[in-house]
Amino acid sequence: MCSHRSPDGCALALLIWLLPGAALATPPELASTSDGYAPEGHCDGCHQTQAQNWQQSDHSWAMRPAAEGNVLGDFSGAEFSEAGVRARFFREGERYRVSLAGPAEPKRHWTVEYTFGHYPLQQYLVAQPGGRLQALTVAWDSRPAAQGGQRWFSLYPGQSFHPDDPLHWQGRYQNWNAMCADCHSTNLDKGYQAADDSFATTWHELSVGCQSCHGPGQAHIDWAGEEAEKRAQAPDKGLSLSLGTMPGPQLAEQCARCHSRRQTLGVGPQPGQPLLDSALPSLLSPGLYHADGQIQGEVYVYGSFAQSRMHQQGVSCTDCHEPHTSALRFEGNALCTQCHQAAPPERFSTLKAANYDTPTHHHHPQGSSGAQCVNCHMPATTYMVVDPRRDHSFRIPRPDLSAQTGSPDACTGCHDGMTPQQAATAIDRWRPENPAPAPHYGQALAMARAGEAEGLPALQQLVDAPQQPAIVRASAVAALIDYGAPALSTLDAALSDPSALVRASAIPVFAQAPDAVRTARLIPLLDDPTLAVRDEAVKALAGVPLAQLGQAQAGYQAALEDYLQRLEQNADLPGNRLNLAVVLTRIGQPQQAVAHYRAALEMDPRFLPARLNLVTLLSQMGETAEVSGLLDQGLALSDVADADRAQLGYLKALALAESGQIEAALVWLDRTLKWQPTHLRGHYNRALIQDRLGRKEEALAALQQGLVLAPASPDLLYASVYLNATLGNLPQALSDLATLRQLRPDDPKLQRLESQLRGQ
Repeated sequence: MCSHRSPDGCALALLIWLLPGAALATPPELASTSDGYAPEGHCDGCHQTQAQNWQQSDHSWAMRPAAEGNVLGDFSGAEFSEAGVRARFFREGERYRVSLAGPAEPKRHWTVEYTFGHYPLQQYLVAQPGGRLQALTVAWDSRPAAQGGQRWFSLYPGQSFHPDDPLHWQGRYQNWNAMCADCHSTNLDKGYQAADDSFATTWHELSVGCQSCHGPGQAHIDWAGEEAEKRAQAPDKGLSLSLGTMPGPQLAEQCARCHSRRQTLGVGPQPGQPLLDSALPSLLSPGLYHADGQIQGEVYVYGSFAQSRMHQQGVSCTDCHEPHTSALRFEGNALCTQCHQAAPPERFSTLKAANYDTPTHHHHPQGSSGAQCVNCHMPATTYMVVDPRRDHSFRIPRPDLSAQTGSPDACTGCHDGMTPQQAATAIDRWRPENPAPAPHYGQALAMARAGEAEGLPALQQLVDAPQQPAIVRASAVAALIDYGAPALSTLDAALSDPSALVRASAIPVFAQAPDAVRTARLIPLLDDPTLAVRDEAVKALAGVPLAQLGQAQAGYQAALEDYLQRLEQNADLPGNRLNLAVVLTRIGQPQQAVAHYRAALEMDPRFLPARLNLVTLLSQMGETAEVSGLLDQGLALSDVADADRAQLGYLKALALAESGQIEAALVWLDRTLKWQPTHLRGHYNRALIQDRLGRKEEALAALQQGLVLAPASPDLLYASVYLNATLGNLPQALSDLATLRQLRPDDPKLQRLESQLRGQ
């Protein structure tokens, strides 16, 4: 179970279990093997070694019945108390029980139905109404006692949550069905019903079994039962895919169906198919990744590995991890030197031949912690309190970039008291013959995050660099959207990029384009070979009059209907409700969109995008009273981040200005900029209101504060031209106009504006 706020059996023949509270399906539906999956355990007879290796693997422990041998925690009456949360873990016969009480909830007894994971921690699942399984947020630390383990602990140390909070153990973000199930069981169908927000979840295998990775196995089992002559006629042996013959990047995508932070597309796992036919991976976004691509939030490996040169050279997960035990193939530096050695393997003959496991390379005492390859090239970040996970981008430490990117570095992460500059100087001394370090994509992404004008050409160069990883180029495309018109040519070209991830990332900006531009650019993408790209095109085309789609009308309507159906079936999380509401708004169904925005806020009142979109939509519908209430409710939440509070305050100011309460609006804009000094629209609107009140000098000062942050902001520059001109500051007005012409050389309004200024 994830520990962050986000903003997704039995050995019977049927081997499909239905959660409590759900209506039973008919026996034919339960027994059906039309999808090709075999009953659990049917692989073991022929593949005994692999099955035995799997038994103690992380995959085998992904989920198990709460039974003797599976439950690792102390249920002998052990007690836990922290931040007003009290728990007692005990046995009643064969059942594992827990009593829970919190600051706002009375003590109740619950039965543990399943275990979840095993090392370094184990969680426990409790059944709830509506077919839900919920994960307790008090977990068992299964590490040895000498390492601080063998104890109960909170996944949120020092915190407690009201039962209405989605991070409470009964809340949305602790719900197994929505958050975890599709990766902790095999061939899972959530069975979500949006109408009553309930689940009827089924699976073929309780944990992550053979068919999770190898695909449906019934055809292979049938092949194995045939006579030798018939078996010889099926060279594929009835296998749905052959992992052993896959190229490294394709194999990594099979693992990434679970080992990635992603938005699922609602079509199931799609074994053997490209990742973007079942999910859209998250990009290098703030909160998930540092500006240079190092892991920050829980991102589950693939997004960092996809940045690495190893991935680009064809290295796959199974080169380092034994697939059935989940264990590393070698211990210590031997894992790396299986390839990085004086004579690299033939498969990786392009590798530089060198002995890396020596102080002449790592500059630390042999055998020390600093001499371990992973500590420099795979620094770890700890999640869920006790679970360190290593960054898989295999990057060269770059402390010289820390000041520019704000990212951590492996050197100062180990050497307490050392500054990044000192670390960079030490590295320079080690290798005085080396040229200056090469530019890094983190520099461009950091400039974009800071809104710097120099970020535009840097991002454009990054998008146009085919040697860069696709996830990096796609992240640059997404960042370009904030640069407006000057970035459109690059975004337009990205629509036909060889990378599906880059294409998908370029589409959303065109949702705001004129209908003629949308249809010209996006209709061809309705036939893209990749589902994620087709989905993004459908979403961006939503709202275009059907008559303008020409011969694509029937295909678009079919794709839209399929897309909406998948969104409805997966509307079990606030973000999924948001996606559904956005499309419904675009196609002219505002009431339905409002209902889904409200449902998203019921799931998570702190989910800002839903609140902002709902406020905007209700404003357009004239529901001003409800708008005010929604904003006040959001501002009243005690644990809202300042950046989110600033956005709510900004909308509060706009609503007050629209109702004629100008001075009150100005107060809220001041609060907005106190919470988020970099809020450019706050500076812009504060200047407009000051000008409206006749305070032109104050208005100009407000604009200048914004321009210090974003000297290339067209809106701020336009307003500065106007204000300086009206104040008689003609040279400054012309200077700002010259900057605008550099940013928008094809804008015909600027030439007319210059003529007017020079005619004064």
